[in-house]
Amino acid sequence: MAIVKPFKAIRPATELVEKVACLPYDVMNTEEAREMAKGNPHSFLHVVRPEINLAADQDPYADVVYETARKNLDAFVEKGYMKEEAVPLFYIYRQLMNGRVQTGIVGCTSIDDYLNDIIKKHEFTRPVKEVDRIQNFSFCEAHTEPVFLTYRNRKSLTTIMNDWIKFHMPAYNFTTDDGITHIFWPIGDLSIVSEIEKEFADIDFLYIADGHHRSASSVKVGLKKREENPGFTGNEEFNYFMAVIFPDDDLFIMDYNRVLTDLNGFSEGDFLTKVAEKFDVSDAPVGTPYKPMSKHTFGMLLDGKWYILKAKEGIYDEKDPVDRLDVSILQKNLLGPVLGIQDPRTDKRIDFVGGIRGLEELERRCALDMKVAFSMYPTTMDDLLDIADAGEVMPPKSTWFEPKLRSGLFVHSFK
Repeated sequence: MAIVKPFKAIRPATELVEKVACLPYDVMNTEEAREMAKGNPHSFLHVVRPEINLAADQDPYADVVYETARKNLDAFVEKGYMKEEAVPLFYIYRQLMNGRVQTGIVGCTSIDDYLNDIIKKHEFTRPVKEVDRIQNFSFCEAHTEPVFLTYRNRKSLTTIMNDWIKFHMPAYNFTTDDGITHIFWPIGDLSIVSEIEKEFADIDFLYIADGHHRSASSVKVGLKKREENPGFTGNEEFNYFMAVIFPDDDLFIMDYNRVLTDLNGFSEGDFLTKVAEKFDVSDAPVGTPYKPMSKHTFGMLLDGKWYILKAKEGIYDEKDPVDRLDVSILQKNLLGPVLGIQDPRTDKRIDFVGGIRGLEELERRCALDMKVAFSMYPTTMDDLLDIADAGEVMPPKSTWFEPKLRSGLFVHSFK
């Protein structure tokens, strides 16, 4: 059973929500964040990317950065940009993008569920990114951004959400510059709050869709608080972290494409010969980038020309949920042995381009600073759930979810 509980969100004043809400901290670099927040003192980037308030040469991991995050969050509350609820509530968060709708519950999940694998993972985390969020959460004494979770759809929970939406006006309803609409309903009826808790208690597992670093950091902050408070009861807010929890069939995974700086010493002709050992290679139609339309098929851009790569039989195990992933097939049969990318998490010769940027971004990068690009068929939700259920881990950069959760709509304090 999953423990999901209501909480007293710190959230924006209705008239300021569009100015406060921002993209998640990890989808932009410091320079991009600085530009996004330019001229907007209300932007929540001042909390999740506080280095934008400091000198350009400031070490982004210094204590002064996280002290600035705390100061800015406190100022948001003191100035009335945001206010904490009087009582714990659940919330419904709906996003609309290109005609698609995803609707989830905002609540707090248990660090014990994470430790006991009731909350299942499918990615490794990088220590430097964990430490960064540990510091942000610890200095702020709050979870400043939510984790993105999913569950195998439960119709009774969907009915509860739809019934509430049908008869209640939202607190927020706005559309951001990227065309995504964000709608938000507080659930103030205690009987409905209780029903939602019971629904989650009947769900065996929750799954991290996006936010492995935020969840791992939240758990480590909670464990440290337990050490500092040996008489803890388990009910303290630091025992829980904030999440938005969507049914699996609402979610959409986009392609997560690869670009590389060089051919690892191969000439273009020799490289194509090596590729053909494990993949059937053919010319793609001329005129547009090649977008794979089925599993085990890849696009490759080399010297301004698109090719179609099809994985040959026998180079992957269709019964193995990790080995049959396209990202695994490409890594194990081409990126690793041919191009020398042994650890894609740390190798500076490879970069990753989310599908939201389009395949034209691969062409731009290859014209600018990259030698070869690969377009991918998206990982599916079934792939993700199967791998998490098997206790396995996906290769890095396997999934790109859209739309992204907007930050600054809710904060969970554990003071």
